[in-house]
Amino acid sequence: MTTQVSPPDTAEPDRFLAVQSSPEFVRLRKALRGFVFPMTAAFIVWYALYVVLSAYARGFMSTKVVGNINVALVFGLLQFITTFLIAWLYARFASRTLDPAAEQVRASMGEGGQR
Repeated sequence: MTTQVSPPDTAEPDRFLAVQSSPEFVRLRKALRGFVFPMTAAFIVWYALYVVLSAYARGFMSTKVVGNINVALVFGLLQFITTFLIAWLYARFASRTLDPAAEQVRASMGEGGQR
């Protein structure tokens, strides 16, 4: 028994390329990058500040704020809070901006990738 292998469908990659170059997809990518890149840069700078201060400003970081709680502990806890805040902001941004744009791209793919 022999199995026949059908030739690859060349229309499918062309369809994806057409969608990728569509104005809707370009706007979606621009919106995503407009949020992700600045937020990532800001968080990396914030984290690097924490690390650098912990390494080179030990006197400042060991300053007591309340009781046995010092600046280093406050900064460390703020790292966690910042992480959750960024995740919440991204989820909100995605549901308001990215999801509708992605739905437009998805709809254009359903129409054969052309609008």
